[in-house]
Amino acid sequence: MRWLLTDRVRSPFLRKVVARAVAFPVFLLGIYIVLQVAGLTQLALSIVGGAGVIGIVIGFAFRDIAENFLSSLILSVSRPFQRGDFVTVAGMSGTVKAMTTRSTLLTSADGNQIHIPNSTIFKNVIENFTSSPKRRGDFVVGIGYDAGIAEAQSIILGCLREHPAVLGEPEPMVLVGELGASTVNIKTYYWFNGREISPLKLKSSLLRAVKSTLTIEGISMPDEAREVIFPEGVNVLSGMPDGRSTPKKPLSVDPPQAEPSLSEAEGDLLTEEPVEATPSPEESEGDLLGPT
Repeated sequence: MRWLLTDRVRSPFLRKVVARAVAFPVFLLGIYIVLQVAGLTQLALSIVGGAGVIGIVIGFAFRDIAENFLSSLILSVSRPFQRGDFVTVAGMSGTVKAMTTRSTLLTSADGNQIHIPNSTIFKNVIENFTSSPKRRGDFVVGIGYDAGIAEAQSIILGCLREHPAVLGEPEPMVLVGELGASTVNIKTYYWFNGREISPLKLKSSLLRAVKSTLTIEGISMPDEAREVIFPEGVNVLSGMPDGRSTPKKPLSVDPPQAEPSLSEAEGDLLTEEPVEATPSPEESEGDLLGPT
């Protein structure tokens, strides 16, 4: 059976299970025939019946283990994720490292190991972030009510189109999200290659570029304190001995500078590698995801 399934089933574990599932009934049938030929029909029936009863008892006693085992078989066939995929399941997120007959090992973004029972994975929704290379990100920018919304949208859209990590297809979207207490909140959607680009680094780079460009173009971005900005400075009058007031030199304000697309802190925007988890010997030998 293992030889017949070599080209039909990719998972070594699944081939092993199917071969044993076929071998066990054949083995029982062989014992039954031998005992019947030897004239021990009643003993043969007792052995076969006893094997069935023992199987039922073991099934109830180790119900959770059996449930995880069956779930691992189904997951091996359906393969909703591969090794190295970043997934979220049952409220836990991490990179898939291994899957055994009992649980699946994830490595969280903090480098911690997470063991999730396979039955839990099978019963819950699995969100795979790396099954498709294209991922969507978003951020919100608040502009003042005195600013032109259409102009701000064009500026932000231009920043997205000029950024090397933002994909042209699907087209980025810059839409008015809501009218806030002191700002018009513009929500921006963009697409990028999630297998290569770090979403955190890319978002940081885009926010820097958008903030810098909006400032240079004179688009105000007030906070909730409703601050008043004097771009040309403020004339301060000082009293003279004769009662006259002489204007002082206005306070100088340095013009805003354009931000680079990449900064030293963000590096090359490539996705960060998670800390490698060290699976136990049992996990290394019985990994259902196949060889690395």
